[in-house]
Amino acid sequence: MDAVLRILDAASKNYPPGSKEEAAVQLAAVSLLYIRRIKKLEEFLAYHQEFSEPASVVSVAQDFTTQEEADGWLSSGKAVDGSLVRIAGQGFQVIQLPNGLKFLRTPLPEELGPPGAK
Repeated sequence: MDAVLRILDAASKNYPPGSKEEAAVQLAAVSLLYIRRIKKLEEFLAYHQEFSEPASVVSVAQDFTTQEEADGWLSSGKAVDGSLVRIAGQGFQVIQLPNGLKFLRTPLPEELGPPGAK
């Protein structure tokens, strides 16, 4: 944790004081300090591990070739709030809204690429 905080401190110095970039780096550092303060560091590290090995924790409930096929499934009553689906190669999550179930764009790990990739 201390090494990460030192790296964030050094990174923040690469940006002008008061810039959006410097504020973002500082927010990341403060967030880590807060997690440590509330004694949730172990839970955070476990959560972080999910991002290091996303294929092991991401389960796609349905795979659809077209949007029309996915919309039919959504309106069929078989969809469940929170389900992750793939539509034409892109990830979406089923969410419950007051007026019914909808798809929320949720990129899948393979869409994001390996950790550290840009």
